[in-house]
Amino acid sequence: MNFKFIFISLIIFALYSCSKKEEKVTILKEKNLETQMIEVYNDAMKEFERGDVIYAGRKFGEAELLYPQSIWAPRAVLMSAYGYFSQGYYNDAINEIERFLIKYKNHPQTDYAYYLLALCHYDQIIDEKKDLKQILRSKEYFELIIKNYPNTEYAFDSKYKLELINEIIASKEMYLARYYVEREKWIPAINRFKIVVESYDTTIYVEEALHRLVELHYKIGLINEAELYANLLGYNYRSSKWYEASYKILNKDYKSAKLNKNDQKNTILKKFKKLFK
Repeated sequence: MNFKFIFISLIIFALYSCSKKEEKVTILKEKNLETQMIEVYNDAMKEFERGDVIYAGRKFGEAELLYPQSIWAPRAVLMSAYGYFSQGYYNDAINEIERFLIKYKNHPQTDYAYYLLALCHYDQIIDEKKDLKQILRSKEYFELIIKNYPNTEYAFDSKYKLELINEIIASKEMYLARYYVEREKWIPAINRFKIVVESYDTTIYVEEALHRLVELHYKIGLINEAELYANLLGYNYRSSKWYEASYKILNKDYKSAKLNKNDQKNTILKKFKKLFK
């Protein structure tokens, strides 16, 4: 009877020991999950540094799936996006960033995500005559960065990039306006030149746009409007070649007027000299 009691006790003790051992193994697995995730992340970094961004992107994705609650998960998504961006896989990069912005809202690196997204569209601008979609999308995101993250280094560069984008858009408007001028479609041309003057007045194209508005309004008989644009051009850019060209349009006797002005100067100088005789 005592042997039976001892035997039963040994069985209970063995079962209890197994349950305790199993519990410890479970805890170790939880710890190993993060360790495994970091190992995969580091493998992805090695592949990224070697230049294999496609395989690196897959490894970053695997790292994120292993432990999505980890701080490394959103970093993996951004690294994957940057890898694709660095090699010109813009659509893949955009998909990763957009997923990051949805899944990891209010993340500390959200400003960087928007900046990278803007660059993905900006770097696809090749020809201002064709890439209007990319131009407008990049402009939208750069403006968002300046508005929502004004004190970041990304906002500083966004302002610079935005100036270049405005130059590109103004260039496109000028291209379209000249196209209409060549086909003698004066009103559509005027509307395009007005867009440059009203919306892109800090670009290098505003002086020519003002002159063309003088030229076209004069051509269709709207002399008062032509003079208004000439005055605006003269007030802001009096030393410009475009102002001189506009002046010639509105003053057919430009050369003789210029000579008369010189004659007047000489007369005043002669009168001034007489005071000292």
